Formats: sequence, structure tokens, C-alpha cells
Amino acid sequence: MLMSLPFLVWVIVFKYLPLWGWLIAFQRYRLGKGLFDQTWVGLENFRMLFQDHHFYRVLRNTLVMSSLNLVLGFVTAITLALLLNELRRVYFKRTVQTISYLPHFVSWVVAANIVQETLAPEGIINNLLLKLNIIERPILWLGVGEYFWGILAVAEVWKNVGWNTIIYLAAITTIDPTQYEAAQIDGASRFRRMWHITLPGIRPVIVLLLIMNLGHILESGFEPQYLLGNSMNIEYSENLDIFVLKYGIQLNNYGLATAAGIFKTVVSFIFIISANHIAKRLGQSRLY
Repeated sequence: MLMSLPFLVWVIVFKYLPLWGWLIAFQRYRLGKGLFDQTWVGLENFRMLFQDHHFYRVLRNTLVMSSLNLVLGFVTAITLALLLNELRRVYFKRTVQTISYLPHFVSWVVAANIVQETLAPEGIINNLLLKLNIIERPILWLGVGEYFWGILAVAEVWKNVGWNTIIYLAAITTIDPTQYEAAQIDGASRFRRMWHITLPGIRPVIVLLLIMNLGHILESGFEPQYLLGNSMNIEYSENLDIFVLKYGIQLNNYGLATAAGIFKTVVSFIFIISANHIAKRLGQSRLY
């Protein structure tokens, strides 16, 4: 309990005290004045937000990118954890784990440069496709907006799949080994043991992580979109966080930026409650 006190203080200072700033969403906020000396405008900032056609475009982009990251992140992390668990040579298993973890510790500035060099007209992807006669001339991958969502999803998987497997591997270690022995005696294949023992054994962890991740459904990221985005793919790369930066903070429209932040919080709260309710209806205990 004593060890949790610093974390509790951190949450109060950085998560609850800043909620006073939500008042800015109902003001025409100007720098240099006190928080309670501003001009109150009611719901004007929210009306401006929902009447801006750019907002619905970035909302679409945010939801699509978050959904892709959520689905691919879960599927690839669980699959990799299951495959690593089946490895019997400890040295090889640890080597694969280490290699898969490494991209997570690379900053997005470096990772974005790697992606750009890989997808450049003279990059390895175009050279490979040209040699296989799949394409006739190099493709400017980051110059086609329709490709951006897929590129970002693959980059996110490459960067985070190893790190995301850690908690699943930890959950797998809690499964009783005698279940595997009994299944093996009954003639169950490795695939059957994974499907009927490993997956049900880690199901509570999967549900918990799903509920927590749904709370961040409107947080598709900022750095990769900002670094990989350009004028040619802006229709697909600009998300809600970039919208807040560009049309809110940079234009000194702090009320609009705060209104967008409140919108994200309300939607995330609804997703968390809904996911928790669905998990309970499906037989899972209330986890969050």
C-alpha cells in the first residue's frame, strides 16, 4: 500500500487536477487572463467542432487507424505468444523474443525514417517488386493516401508486436502444465492444445486488455502520423490529435482544442463501459 502512494499522487496531480482546464472548452480563452476572467461562450466551441467538415474527416481517420491497430495488434501479439510458447529450445526462444522486442525501443523519429527509406522509390520494397515483375515502375507509397492506413498498421505491428506479447507470455506461464500433459496423453495435437488449453487459459487477460484498449479508441497515435504524413496523404493521415494541434493550439483556439479533448474522453468512457458490460454478459467477470 505504501508503494502505491507515489503512483496515487502522480494520478491526482497529472490526471485529476488538470480537469479544471476543461472549463476552457466553455470559454473564449485568451492568454494573459485568469481562468475565471475569460469570456464564457457556453457550447459555442462544441458547435464549431461539430460543424467543421475537417473534424469528421479526422474522426474517420482516427477510428480506422485505431481499429486497425487494435485488431492487428491483438491478433499478431497473441499469435506470436502462442508460437513462442511452443518453442522448446530456450536459447532460440529468447533470441526471437529479443529481436521482436528491439523495435519497441526505437523512437518513432528513427522508425519513421526506416519506413520512409524502405518505401522510397529506390527502396527495398520497390526493388523487390520490380525484380518479381509485380510492378512495372516504382510506386510512391507515402504519396498515395489510400495506402497510408495499411502502411501505418504494418509499421505499428513491426514496432510493437514483440512488446505486446510479454503480458500474454506471462499469462501462459500461469496455466497448469498437467492440462497439457493430459491433453497430450489423449492424443491432442499442438494446435489442439493451443486452441483448447492455452487460449481459454489467457482469455481473462485478453478481455481485460481489450477493455483497456477500447478506452483509447480515439488515440490512434500522434508521432507516426505526424512524421509519415505529408501533403499528398493528408486526407488519410491527419487524425484527431493532429487536428487539435493544427486547428486548436497553433491557431490559439484553445477552447476548440479542449472541446475536442472532452469529446475524446466521453467517447472513450462510453467504449469502456460498453465493453465491460459485453464482457460481463459473455460470462467474464467485471475486470475494469
